[in-house]
Amino acid sequence: MPLMFAPVERAMKVIKILADEKTKKHLENLGITIDSELRVLSSGASVIVLVKDTRLALDSGLASKIFVVQA
Repeated sequence: MPLMFAPVERAMKVIKILADEKTKKHLENLGITIDSELRVLSSGASVIVLVKDTRLALDSGLASKIFVVQA
């Protein structure tokens, strides 16, 4: 499922990122890679996720390109 539809406060695992190479590299620098775990803290116009003890705000367009499953 896309990250923007992931349930709040559940551990999720990234399985696919449908973005261009520049965006994938940027996400990698933020700690979001294939098989990385994250937790959605809130969702709405932007999705706030916890990745390795860091909170990140992703806009809904980018969050719709990150696919996750429950960890």
